[in-house]
Amino acid sequence: MRLVSYDDGRVGCLRDDRVYPLTGVPTMRALLENWAGAGLPAIEDGPGIPLADIRLRVPVADPSKIIAAPVNYRDHQAEMSVDSQVGALGFFLKAPSSLLDPDGTVQLPYHDRRFDQEGELALVIGRTARRVSEREALDHVFGYTGLLDITMRGGEDRSTRKSFETFTPMGPVLVTADEFGDPENVELRCWVDGELRQKANTRDLIWGVAQLVAYASTVTTLYPGDVITTGTPAGVGPLRAGDTIRLELSGLGADLAVLVADDEATASATSGRDSGPVPPPARPRRTDR
Repeated sequence: MRLVSYDDGRVGCLRDDRVYPLTGVPTMRALLENWAGAGLPAIEDGPGIPLADIRLRVPVADPSKIIAAPVNYRDHQAEMSVDSQVGALGFFLKAPSSLLDPDGTVQLPYHDRRFDQEGELALVIGRTARRVSEREALDHVFGYTGLLDITMRGGEDRSTRKSFETFTPMGPVLVTADEFGDPENVELRCWVDGELRQKANTRDLIWGVAQLVAYASTVTTLYPGDVITTGTPAGVGPLRAGDTIRLELSGLGADLAVLVADDEATASATSGRDSGPVPPPARPRRTDR
């Protein structure tokens, strides 16, 4: 089932260009908390709502945590010229308050820092998980969605550089695991202002989905609604006001797109600009904007 959260947080099933509300489900969190025992709810009778008449929301608005995998593709490790990868670093946390609805606007907070796009496959936990094995891990995954991990470059802690308001666009759909298919064979493409920057397949992940879930569950209890995002491949690059970012993942059937703005940008309050891993140089941008 391809699920969306819309308008005031209601949940519906997306079929073609219409959304069909689910019976007795006030929010996605309510669905997830009941899923392990009750399964998926029924779809309300009726003609559905045209997709053009609703406002899509982030699939899960209130996860207790967003767990992110640092340096989980070899090609990204190479482009950042870093020695460590996920197997040494574990994971970091992004603030849930950084979530952004599909078609929202990423607000760059500083005018004197570099900010990059990072397209990723993310998963949503559906069953409480604590110290689960890799063999059991995928049984605790409710579904999959797209996520953009917007990143400030520099020497500050990852959780700081990636937790600004609007820095975690997610969606637009949450596809249940039974319909999504194999998370270890997902094609990923990410465009910025029409330029294809990232192209990869999740079979190239250093730690696959099952290993990420299993490991994370040894550190912290995973609750229904928690988000785990799997890391980004090579092709990160700087953003500027006016850009459009678009992420495509096979199996979702809908792209995640957001705008970029710097309406209230100020000078950076921290001094990490000239420290930390050195990102790849910016490529020339097209001028026919």
